Amino acid sequence: MEIRGGVTIVTGSATGVGAAAVKMLAARGCNVVINYTKSEAEARETEAACRALGVETLLCQADVSKDADCRRMAAEAMAKWGRIDGLINNAGTTQFVNHANLEGLDADDFQRIYAVNVIGPFQMTRAVVPHMKAAGHGSVVNVSSIAGVMGVGSSIAYTASKGALNTMTLSLARVLGPEIRVNTICPGFIQGRWLRGGMGDEAYEAAKAAQERMTPLHRAGTPEDMAQAAVWFIEAADHITGEILLVDAGAHLGAAPLIAR
Repeated sequence: MEIRGGVTIVTGSATGVGAAAVKMLAARGCNVVINYTKSEAEARETEAACRALGVETLLCQADVSKDADCRRMAAEAMAKWGRIDGLINNAGTTQFVNHANLEGLDADDFQRIYAVNVIGPFQMTRAVVPHMKAAGHGSVVNVSSIAGVMGVGSSIAYTASKGALNTMTLSLARVLGPEIRVNTICPGFIQGRWLRGGMGDEAYEAAKAAQERMTPLHRAGTPEDMAQAAVWFIEAADHITGEILLVDAGAHLGAAPLIAR
């Protein structure tokens, strides 16, 4: 899909993977909607960086767990540009609780995490579908996690939410074609303050070192690594839908097996 001159909404794009994605899109000439809930100062910095690349931007404070906010974000994009070509559902949340601590989570924790990580992408997708269908094309990319494939991650609630998002991707891909493609990326370890803040400095550095030592590519992922995969699905994967792509330097492969001689 030609994205130069087009419009892509990226939820949760003040920092991290979302910020990297809007900057990549802007560098390719795509106008972007930059969404945030609380990080206004950082969102404005990201917006300035995108504008410096010569594209138009729309800054939108919205909580994707609220359907009215999702519909408003889509409506504001349509009011400004009259089109929505891409959507990257990047906004997410978690609670860091050891999987063995079953008392560390309650129903409210699950519902809060699901509201953002599963219901949010559904509501955002629903909000843009009429506009993409009318235009005859569109691409939706969900940012999930290898947690949803491997049963690991910051908490069982988070892992379960990402598994649900992966399954929802398949359902949406079936019903939204042929006009709209729906795909998912599943990042592994991502360097940055989100994981560092949740894990603490010592555990974060240990996990980063393990990624660099044990994965086949010997790399700990960056926000740009993940954004590159998401933008590729928007821009270059015209014959792909319903795909769940693991972007983890091969961490899902596990340790290299011993070979008997």
